[in-house]
Amino acid sequence: MELAADSRLSVTTHPVVGGPTVGPSLNGRLGGLSDYPFTRLGALLADVTPRSNTTPLMLSIGEPQHEPPALLAQALAAAPLADWGKYPPTIGTAPFRAAVHSWLCRRYGLPAGFVDVDKGILPATGTREALFQVALLATPQRKDGRQPAVLIPNPFYAVYEGAAALAGAEPVFMPATRETGFLPDLDALSPDLLARTALMYLCTPSNPQGAVADLAYLKKAIGLARAYGFVLALDECYAEIWDKAPPPGGFEAALALENDGAGQGKAGQGTANLLVFNSLSKRSSAAGLRSGFIAGDPALIQAFTRLRSYALAGNALPALAAAAALWSDDAHVEENRRLYRQKIDAAEAALKGRYGFYRPAGGFFLWLEVGDGEAATRRLWGEAGLRVLPGAYFTRSEPDGSNAGHPYIRVALVHDTETVARACETIARVLG
Repeated sequence: MELAADSRLSVTTHPVVGGPTVGPSLNGRLGGLSDYPFTRLGALLADVTPRSNTTPLMLSIGEPQHEPPALLAQALAAAPLADWGKYPPTIGTAPFRAAVHSWLCRRYGLPAGFVDVDKGILPATGTREALFQVALLATPQRKDGRQPAVLIPNPFYAVYEGAAALAGAEPVFMPATRETGFLPDLDALSPDLLARTALMYLCTPSNPQGAVADLAYLKKAIGLARAYGFVLALDECYAEIWDKAPPPGGFEAALALENDGAGQGKAGQGTANLLVFNSLSKRSSAAGLRSGFIAGDPALIQAFTRLRSYALAGNALPALAAAAALWSDDAHVEENRRLYRQKIDAAEAALKGRYGFYRPAGGFFLWLEVGDGEAATRRLWGEAGLRVLPGAYFTRSEPDGSNAGHPYIRVALVHDTETVARACETIARVLG
């Protein structure tokens, strides 16, 4: 068939089958991320072999080694077999939401109606995926006419950065150094930056430093979120592992703001702009259960439910039943804390006065200042078979090129007390 020169018909040509292979196009934002910290650690230590007379010990990953409470197995065993064959609803089950709600009220002294048990709580398959998805939820294409910003503490949990970048936002890192009490200085955030902020991540107790944000700090963070119209995502996954006093939480701060405003005609904001994330991984030594929750602003929870109806592979019904049993029991958590305090005691006995040691107010990590974190990591692995994580892998450099995490290593105190004591003594000997 011949076509006239002015024909408006178009002809599409296709590559010849069997011709050169054309690689698939990928999301270019993924390539902009650095390797995940544990991938970087593997590369750092690839050419280092521990001495043959050492037994390697992993102190690099915060994977609890305590035996989970017996009620976890009991609850799973009691679940009807048929429940394993059912798809779980996105909103979870009423008993799960009720157990989480009861714990929030018990732990933070909340009135029963402050967090809506049906419209303010969602289950999460652990909190990693939920902390990632919140950036997809909160990031518009433009904020204040510009690329949105996601504020991230520095050091930080790597998921925060990945979530921000893949959501199309600019990750903006807030220094959290010894000089700022290992928490970001909220007063240092400029109005211009806050105006284009879509989301702020905060972790309290912080990972890796174990710093706790007090009530005044949390109130200020919530106030900024409301004043500038962004979502405050509070990662409280270490809130039940504390040394001297239970850390305050985001809902406590929101309630305090509500009470502050009651006599000023400013009450009624409740949990607006706030999402709190928590899980059973640390609280109940049940990382493999992959169970957590998201709670807070009902409007955000409604939007999160819609997002997760597309993106969620939810917890099985027996897992939700087991999670409800764990959130309903506090005795095993008290025992968990007692064991972690023993480990901190052992670490203090070996390391006090060295490497900037301090007792973390929460969590189970040591943040040790050793001069060069990568060099210390290689030395500990080669000479003693101790695997730790360089602080630089949790941080991003400042505009002047400095990296506040470079002098540090993170040490996870997750093994039994005797093992932790020996490991800390070895750190002192090898790096001394």
